[in-house]
Amino acid sequence: MTSLDLAVMAAYFVAVLGVGAYFARQTGDAGDYFLGRHQLPWWTVMLSIVATETSALTVISIPGIGARGDMTFLQIAFGYLVGRAVVAWWLLPGYFDGEQETAYARLEARFGSRTRRLASAVFMVIRALGDSVRVFATAIPLSIVTGWSMVTSVVVIAAVTVAYTWAGGIRAVVWIDVMQLVLYTVGGVATVVVAASIVGSLGDAVGAANAAGKLRMIDWSLSFTAPYTFVAGLVGGALLSAASHGTDHLIVQRILATRNLSAARKALVGSGILVIGQFALFLLVGVMLWAAGADDPSRTSDELYPYFIVNQLPSGLAGLVVAGVLAAAMSTVSSSLNSLASATTHDFIGPLRGERDPRRLLIIGRWATLAWALVLVGGALSFQSDQPVVELALSIASITYGGLLGTYILGGASKRFEQRDVMAAILVSTAIMIVVVLFPPGPIARLAWPWYVPLGTVITLLTAVVSAGVRRTASA
Repeated sequence: MTSLDLAVMAAYFVAVLGVGAYFARQTGDAGDYFLGRHQLPWWTVMLSIVATETSALTVISIPGIGARGDMTFLQIAFGYLVGRAVVAWWLLPGYFDGEQETAYARLEARFGSRTRRLASAVFMVIRALGDSVRVFATAIPLSIVTGWSMVTSVVVIAAVTVAYTWAGGIRAVVWIDVMQLVLYTVGGVATVVVAASIVGSLGDAVGAANAAGKLRMIDWSLSFTAPYTFVAGLVGGALLSAASHGTDHLIVQRILATRNLSAARKALVGSGILVIGQFALFLLVGVMLWAAGADDPSRTSDELYPYFIVNQLPSGLAGLVVAGVLAAAMSTVSSSLNSLASATTHDFIGPLRGERDPRRLLIIGRWATLAWALVLVGGALSFQSDQPVVELALSIASITYGGLLGTYILGGASKRFEQRDVMAAILVSTAIMIVVVLFPPGPIARLAWPWYVPLGTVITLLTAVVSAGVRRTASA
């Protein structure tokens, strides 16, 4: 990396911190810090949702999947759009019924405070595990570019992200997300152009990729072991998106920051359309890396794009693209810190201490932000895996997504389910999915990760039905 590249990256960090400082002056209490007083424009929330769910996993890991496979990963994004459309008309109206600070406040109204806190705790634990992977993924290109150790890279990323998240809250997070989305998209397009020029032209590169079957998008086979088929993408992707965008406070927090239900629906469905284009772009980046001969078998798939950036992109552009990779990661990590702090403040510390003063809740929220940053750094430094990080992070998230989605289904399905039934369902589903995802036994070891959320949802519903039946039998 040249001094120009490092200057571009430094300028990006300064701009991010400047935006955080600007919004810090507008943050007076917890309502500002966590929800922006419900005044954020829908289009900024839409772009923020896409930037938040993208993270470094998309920018680093998906090109590796495209380089060593094809574009069938895109089928997952088709399911994402279906899931968001269902959430927009099924779950979103309930979030705008009264004043709700977190995604789990509505569970308290239906089942009780213990259910709310259990769901929130499950969210926080799994979100921390998954985002530790994201922090680790972000440190890969920074370490390659600067020569820093992974420890130093992780700490630097966390420090800059904490600085603007601590200061500006959700307003800073959302507006910086918009800036970051533009930056890493430009970086992706630039990479396609440069890689194609190495081959000769974009037409030559596309022709070679098409002849090799690298541009295949649809796999019509019926299989529970192949991860990227049309059925797995549509069903698994839809339920994964319904859970992540309908029950995960990371995304729901943004939805609650919009002005009304109509704006929230536009932001959510629009993000589903945009994410298809974004996944297509970074899969194409991977295909172009393959065409340019950058698929070095001695490297992991997650290292292919960072090494191409360092060794093939022109001075200045390389710094811009690395800044884009860091931007993608920081957008997710900042969102995670703010949502984790929000759940900690509103679902636990505030209620347990009887604290209602918005200014005191702001203080609690900022300290919670710092505490969770330390947790993510510790998790990132202990991470080791040869699996593509995008698959690993989505698999970890799937441990609880089925339980959370099933809980919301139970809440609207019947009045016969009580708090004890739902709590039992969440705990049983989570326990089983931990084994399925992290310690898969026998034939389950071959189950493709897009089926994790459907499996967890079914386990949750069946457990609640059994619990309700046992309870009624015991009381008869």
